[in-house]
Amino acid sequence: MSYIDNIRTFVRVYELGSMSAAGRDLRISPAVTSSRISQLEEHLGVRLFQRTTRSLTPTEQGQSFYRGATEILEAIENAEAQIVNITENLRGSLYVAAPLGVGRRLIAPQVPEFLAEYPEVNVRLRLTDRKVDLTTEGLDLAFFLGQPEDSNLRIRKIADVERILCASPAYIEKRGMPDSGDDLVSDRHECLNLRFPGATEFQWLLSTPSGAKRFRVSGRYESDDGDVLTDWALAGHGVAMKPVFEIADHLQNGRLVPVAEKTPPEPIQMACLFTHRRRQDPKTRLFMEFIIDRIATTIRATRQVR
Repeated sequence: MSYIDNIRTFVRVYELGSMSAAGRDLRISPAVTSSRISQLEEHLGVRLFQRTTRSLTPTEQGQSFYRGATEILEAIENAEAQIVNITENLRGSLYVAAPLGVGRRLIAPQVPEFLAEYPEVNVRLRLTDRKVDLTTEGLDLAFFLGQPEDSNLRIRKIADVERILCASPAYIEKRGMPDSGDDLVSDRHECLNLRFPGATEFQWLLSTPSGAKRFRVSGRYESDDGDVLTDWALAGHGVAMKPVFEIADHLQNGRLVPVAEKTPPEPIQMACLFTHRRRQDPKTRLFMEFIIDRIATTIRATRQVR
């Protein structure tokens, strides 16, 4: 197993471009990471990386070995999947990413039930509203809202999620009720933007009688955390575009109300992203099916909230 461990370490160093990052991902020390790479290089009789104080670059031999190494690891995983009894002997760690709102409200509450059924499985749930990279971050699954940029990955669609433009009654009393996206722009309503470093100019895609149209909204408030936008909206600071499932309780109790209803937001796709290799892992497949079934049920229940 030590040779396989060395190969796994090499693959993560190659994908992450850093000994320290690979060590953190594998939960081993930098010294162990470096030692495993050195052992592998000694065994192969070649240098796999060019090392300087500031960079780590794969050599030509390293690039070639990476392609073979990933095939070796995939073959091992497939072989293990062939013999594991998925109903009784599921084991190992699952690395799952999701947007904050999706993870907190739809996924995290379901994890204890899954782990109770499969006590030898560990779930490592990473919540972030930024885009994630399955390969470099060592993820098995990534739930997301929208359209993925990487067409080489596999997508399992879950549902089209209804969204709504909303604000607090206090904000409406102060600024007036906008009827449409045109009002949001012309009256310079304070629009609460979900934005990340490097994002382009922000626009909201809304449904109009002539079809979907982008509105260049403006506002002084922006964050990369969707729940922060909800808090700002509840506090009366502006208009937010939110998935209905995230704010269903606030709509029911009147703390948030729909606005600009003549031009509602276009629905957004909720889906699960995975690589073909990850999909073959029984625990990955079972977790995905388990969560997707429960998410779809919740989404259907919140469609008629308002």
